[in-house]
Formats: sequence, structure tokens, C-alpha cells
Amino acid sequence: MPSSATPAGPPHRAPLQRLLLRSLVLLLPPLITACGVGCAGWTPWTSRERALKNAELYGPTANQRIKKIEEDAKQARSADGTRQVEFTRGLAETMLAEHDARVRCEIVAAAADFDTASALAICRGGLQDPDDRVRLRACEVWKQRGGEEAVQLLATRYRTDRDLDVRLRAVKMLGELKDQQAIPVLAEALENPDPAVQYRAVAALKEVSGRDLGNDVNAWRDWAADPSRAQPWSIAETFRKLF
Repeated sequence: MPSSATPAGPPHRAPLQRLLLRSLVLLLPPLITACGVGCAGWTPWTSRERALKNAELYGPTANQRIKKIEEDAKQARSADGTRQVEFTRGLAETMLAEHDARVRCEIVAAAADFDTASALAICRGGLQDPDDRVRLRACEVWKQRGGEEAVQLLATRYRTDRDLDVRLRAVKMLGELKDQQAIPVLAEALENPDPAVQYRAVAALKEVSGRDLGNDVNAWRDWAADPSRAQPWSIAETFRKLF
């Protein structure tokens, strides 16, 4: 007589089910306890509280350090000479210890406004920073500072920097200085085989000379060879080229 009992499932399923059930039984008590303790003591953090907690654990973030430098620089600009010396000395120490290039950029920018030995050292050192972003900012800072040393340092940066963007920025800043001492290095840049460098050199020579010889590199080579020999430029030259 055939049996009416339900056929058993695959022989491997029952041991597997028992193993899973035993694992759940063992895990439930700790999970319940942890949930009870954790949920009872948990309160949501505000973003400010989280920032303060992170500052305690890891120190200020890069953005926080940048903001602090901006605030301190603003106060130091209106302070007396002694305070400015102290501030820029602290900036120099921070520059040496700072690992984030964004913060070092801000330090170099802040130093541009001060005429102390430490500020000068920061601006000079920024041109040799290992990060190209800092060297780019330092080029802009030396355009802001101006003077004979600015021409010399920017010329050196054009001639020696390994990064094309930094070299182009140095040429651009030499033009914006509008200092005729920059003409020899800009004439040198005209001989560079890279069209981007030639183009930037032409634009810079327009700034320095106050003339517009168009974008003809040869015309600018002739002019740069002996600027004193060139005829005085007038706005009529530009109109003659247009019509």
C-alpha cells in the first residue's frame, strides 16, 4: 500500500537549514544587546558638532586652515610693523610644515602683501615649491610685488621650470609687469619651438612695448633685437592694419 507521507526534500537541505538556524540563535542575543545600548545612547550630530569632533581628532581641515590664514592676514595688514614681522614669521614656519598645496598657495598669496624678510622668503620659496599649483600662484605674486627682482625671478622660472603651464604663466606675468627689462627674456621666448610659448611671448611684448605689431613672430623678433631703433608707435598703426 503506498504511503501518504510527504516526500522528504533533498537530503542536503535539512543540515543546511539547521546550521543557519543555529547561527541565527547564536547571533541574536549580541545584536539585541548592541541595539539596545547603542540606540539608547545615540543622538544625531549637527555638522558643527561633527566638525569640532573631527578637529579634535585630526586637527583643522585644509579649508579651515585657509580661512584662518585669510583672517589673520587681514588683521596683520592693519597692524604695526612688529605684529607684521611676527605674523609673517609664523607664516614661514607654517609653510615649511604644511603638506597641502592649496594651503601653501594661500600662504604665498598672503605673504605678497608684506615687506618683511619672512614674507620675501615665502614668495621666493613659492617659485620652487614641488607642486606646480604653488609655483603658478607664486608667479602671480611676483607680478603683484613688481620690481627688478620680479623680472629676474620670473625669467628664471620661465627658463628652468619643468611644467609648461608654469613657464607660460611666468611669461604672461613678465608682460603684465610692463617692465622693459623683461624684453630680452621675452625675445628669447620668441625662439621657443612651442607655438604656445611664442604666442604668449608676443602677447607679453605687446604689454611691455605698448605697441601692436600683430601676431607676426618675425616682426616682434626684429623689434626686440633693438627696441630703441623702432619708430614711435601710434594708434594709427592699428587702423592701417585693419583697413
